[in-house]
Amino acid sequence: MRLRIPQWARRLITRGIAIVPVVAVTWIYGEKGTAELLVFSQVILSMQLPFAVIPLVRFVSDRKKMGTFVIPNYVAALAWTVASIIVVLNLKLLYDTFIG
Repeated sequence: MRLRIPQWARRLITRGIAIVPVVAVTWIYGEKGTAELLVFSQVILSMQLPFAVIPLVRFVSDRKKMGTFVIPNYVAALAWTVASIIVVLNLKLLYDTFIG
């Protein structure tokens, strides 16, 4: 596409895209709406964490892929434990957010 946009205009556009929804929610729903939007955004972000952690642990635990850089078994066990805790806590968060 080779669009030529000055850096100041690019920054203004990207910041505007990020700020406009927050301003709209604050204007329409007030402070309570902003707090709920913040909590909802954190729920969405936490749901993405297992999709990064689990493949990472699998990758660094695989001797074929990592060779001499593979993590030790005790670190892998600890990493899988942490990944499991993250998944369980995310399931609880989903339950609390939408049902509880």
